[in-house]
Amino acid sequence: MKDFFAHETAVIDTDCTIGKDTKIWHFSHIMSHCVIGEGCNIGQNVVISPKVILGQNVKVQNNVSIYSGVICEDDVFLGPSMVFTNVINPRSAIKRQNEYQKTIVKKGATIGANATIICGNNIGEYAFIGAGAVVTKEVLPFALVVGNPSKQIGWVSEYGHRLEFDQKGFATCIESNQEYLLENNTVIRL
Repeated sequence: MKDFFAHETAVIDTDCTIGKDTKIWHFSHIMSHCVIGEGCNIGQNVVISPKVILGQNVKVQNNVSIYSGVICEDDVFLGPSMVFTNVINPRSAIKRQNEYQKTIVKKGATIGANATIICGNNIGEYAFIGAGAVVTKEVLPFALVVGNPSKQIGWVSEYGHRLEFDQKGFATCIESNQEYLLENNTVIRL
């Protein structure tokens, strides 16, 4: 007996591992050898390619494509219609499955609607990728990035609120009262 929910229109290939209390919605396709953690929510019309790994409590909104080579750690949010790539120079007539590049989305990161993550660029813990951004380079932990190509415009807390650092490099999250230190272009939660 399975301990996850899959809508009757979802297609789940063999040899997948799907965690307890995960929900897979309409017309989604989970391909072979995927690992999906507990408490995940896979929205409508999602494609998860072979060997993708999703941690616990990952939220995948509608129309998302997660291609081979992607690893999402716990508590990641993938916004509607965002997409990952897995080959830098795709050509229809040239097979490049042996050139897939790995992309890791670290714990608690958010990727906004319609964003594109170019393969091989990791997303740091609790980073926030704005809607429509095109990520072409590594994203630091707690960084707020927007645009095409994306650029960093600030820092966010674990709660997703923009951090305003004082002259000594300290900031406090309004919602949680958590304190952060900015030192050498690195954010540390105190």
